[in-house]
Amino acid sequence: MATSGLPNIVDWARSHNPDGSPAHIAQLLSQCNQMLKDMIWQEANMPLGHKITVGVSLPQGTYRSANQGVAFSKALNAQMQFGICELVSYSGVDRSIAELWGNIQKYRYQQDMAHIEGMSQQVSGALIYSNEGVNPGQMTGFAPIYNTVSTSTAYNAANVIDCGGTGSSNSSIWYVNWGDTTTYGIFPKGTPSGIVYEDKGDIRALYDANNNQFEGYTSFFRIKFGLCVNDWRFNVRLANIDVTSAGLLGTNPPDLFVYLSRAMGKVPASARRVFNAEETDDPTDPKPGTMPVIYVNRQVQEALDIQAIRDKNVLISLRDYAGQPVVGFRDIPIRVVDQILSNEARVV
Repeated sequence: MATSGLPNIVDWARSHNPDGSPAHIAQLLSQCNQMLKDMIWQEANMPLGHKITVGVSLPQGTYRSANQGVAFSKALNAQMQFGICELVSYSGVDRSIAELWGNIQKYRYQQDMAHIEGMSQQVSGALIYSNEGVNPGQMTGFAPIYNTVSTSTAYNAANVIDCGGTGSSNSSIWYVNWGDTTTYGIFPKGTPSGIVYEDKGDIRALYDANNNQFEGYTSFFRIKFGLCVNDWRFNVRLANIDVTSAGLLGTNPPDLFVYLSRAMGKVPASARRVFNAEETDDPTDPKPGTMPVIYVNRQVQEALDIQAIRDKNVLISLRDYAGQPVVGFRDIPIRVVDQILSNEARVV
């Protein structure tokens, strides 16, 4: 392992108070990405992907007259495959630098938690924007699936609402209905879900840029994940939300609650699923219902709050969601995902 990615003596000095005691480090780079807490996860049906079957046409009956025959008809199905990617990171610290802390495990824990935060942000960003068609080592997130407002280009464009932004300072609101038969995260068949952590032992060999050996401590992190949109009708993208003075910051901003109401009208009716509750005796059966959530970044959340106060919106409520008070619209929680950008190009 080359040393360019390892903490050095300067990093150690910056993490200590003048008296030599470990400093409390303000994690200015930490983010709020609540989608990861909401997602439903399923084991994929393949080691490197997940294949689903969807109906693409229905049988048609025939109006007949007396003495007239009727042709057979059938339903047509198609199969789609969603990819799974692997995200890996190593945390390595020189033994001598770790010993300067006095508490080696606490120092390693601090370094390891920074790696987990970084990987969590990468996963959250990938769930929105990653595109395996452009980057083959990655998976495909929501944005490349809901990437046009033209129904002549894609059927699911019916669930992409144009909020009027025309430049490249746009954001999106995502209305997602998590469910076992609608939208869910996937992990490889026969493997554990979530971030896998391995302590590679008390002391092992590390290497500098010249391949010279020194002693250090190493931690290993890995997550394998993907996204399956089993039924595109249950998700809606509110795209082209201009976050500049020409849009949300202007004197005549788009009414986000009108667009949210339109989004909810596009989703098929479904029973509401209780958060993390088992509703069937057979764990292999799909659990009924969906778990709807609205995802925004902080800039759009601020605009929603201002519009709700200004208009005295009676459809805004405070509800309990997974044990936490959360603001909701029509009893659907509004959650923050900092990885949703405010510099998206126009979706056409």
